[in-house]
Amino acid sequence: MYRLKPLLRAGVIVTLLVTSAFAERGADGAVNILNWQAASMMNPYLSGSDNDTIPASLVLEPLAGYDENGELFPRLAADIPTIENGGVSKDLKSITWTLKPGLKWSDGTPVSAKDVVFTANYCMDAKGCAQLARFQGVDKVEVLEDLTVKVTFKEPTAVPYTLFVSASSPIIQAKQFADCLGAKAPTCTEANFYPVGTGPFVVTNFKPSDAVQLKANPNYRDSNKPAVAEVNYKGGGDALGAARAVLQTGEYDYAMNMQLAPDVLGKMEKAGKGKVLSSYGTWVETLFINLTDPSSSLPPDERSTAKHPNPILSDVRVRKALSMALDRARLSEIGYGSMGKPTCDWIPAPANFAAGNTECLKQDIPGAVKLLEEAGWKPDSDGIREKDGKKLKLTFVTITNSIRNQFQAIIKQWWHEIGVDVELKSLDTSVLFGSDSSSPDTSQKFYVDVQMWTNYASGTDFGSYVESYTCDKAPRPDTQWQGWNVPRYCDAKYDALVTELGNTADVKKRGEIVKKLNTMLADSYAIMPMVWRANVSATSNTLGGTVMNAWDSELWNAQDWNRKK
Repeated sequence: MYRLKPLLRAGVIVTLLVTSAFAERGADGAVNILNWQAASMMNPYLSGSDNDTIPASLVLEPLAGYDENGELFPRLAADIPTIENGGVSKDLKSITWTLKPGLKWSDGTPVSAKDVVFTANYCMDAKGCAQLARFQGVDKVEVLEDLTVKVTFKEPTAVPYTLFVSASSPIIQAKQFADCLGAKAPTCTEANFYPVGTGPFVVTNFKPSDAVQLKANPNYRDSNKPAVAEVNYKGGGDALGAARAVLQTGEYDYAMNMQLAPDVLGKMEKAGKGKVLSSYGTWVETLFINLTDPSSSLPPDERSTAKHPNPILSDVRVRKALSMALDRARLSEIGYGSMGKPTCDWIPAPANFAAGNTECLKQDIPGAVKLLEEAGWKPDSDGIREKDGKKLKLTFVTITNSIRNQFQAIIKQWWHEIGVDVELKSLDTSVLFGSDSSSPDTSQKFYVDVQMWTNYASGTDFGSYVESYTCDKAPRPDTQWQGWNVPRYCDAKYDALVTELGNTADVKKRGEIVKKLNTMLADSYAIMPMVWRANVSATSNTLGGTVMNAWDSELWNAQDWNRKK
């Protein structure tokens, strides 16, 4: 088992307590946060996208989370269960969580073990729960006492910190969501937009794909926190505008996901109004290849499903050729400079989980051309390859963003060099990562051939992350198009390794299995890792308490934010 470091760093805690003793809840006025990826809802169980999970973390909390060092620490739980303290059974088939005493929901009612059990049932019963991978292998979740919950697994589970851990798997109030089970889950607008939570803030106004207003939770467990009275969380725009709003104009206090070249950020920082924060986690800029047919000639519920293989990209030789045409070092240099590193791994860190693959780093245009020739794709008079009367044409989508759109243009040119015609599309982030299952443009419906965005894992163990690429996690109509296996990758050997990982407790052995999974998926070319990028944000010089965290919600410690005096 893991030797977990509880968040008991005495010096830090004493400092925080002393500071809080002289503070008063809401004394520091409003904080303005800007995330150009606007929120579409406040329920992480119906949307696994950052643009929803991050703002929701201000309101909803899990039993445990990850700190800035990737260490597990208790939030609503009294402590972290382990074999040593008896919280994890010796046969690895159960974990018992105990809530902190006296916890209240923002409406003043007590938090109990029943809410935790309800949360489990909500996700496991919901049609299209975005976090279902975290509940994989769970046999039952039951109340032992008013504040104690036991999770029993069907098989020995070496790392049971999946459900109820990190901002992606928070506890929701049974009373509020009681009529939102199963197919009704997406229809509960009030609960999904205005959740009753235990976090430091409460939603007062929610405008989908626009803005969220929040106020300090009057029933937050620390009577002196948060020092901030209100949070104005604005979405939309772009990374450049967001950076300017903090670093140059001072209009906003905090801006997230500053996907801009380092020299651009450095010039803005010289204005003296704010500073750039960065942290390396597992963020990898990645191409996702659709292994299924997205053709509009198919019925909507058959597009991008296993029933119809992609007529071009189901051939691994074509996918490999597309990867060989990429110059990852060049992309990293252009887009991220010192804040990016070219990579072949979709899990680049920590070191004991990173496979360290390097074979994709060298661009090989002649080799890519040879592969396409072997696959039967011959150049036509216009230079674009064709086979059996079909042109080698792909549709490539990403969000509207200066770096990603620049990447699109460069990749299009490289692919054109090997005889591939590419149509580029750019969508607003609230559309591509939106929660509207009726929209044809969501990343999970994947009604195109190629997508580009950043993929990452929460925390420092990757059980649920690697599991997201098992066969049954492919988005499809009967899951309301939820699930993060967007390429529709399916390999029985991969699934078997994931099962083996779930039964392996030894850290070193787990690392070896993850490395194999890492390599297996990368070698399938269903996904193409390109750049391991730092998580970059900007904060005002007048805002104190901000601590960058690449392992969980970036707003993980908003209860400690304050105005510098």
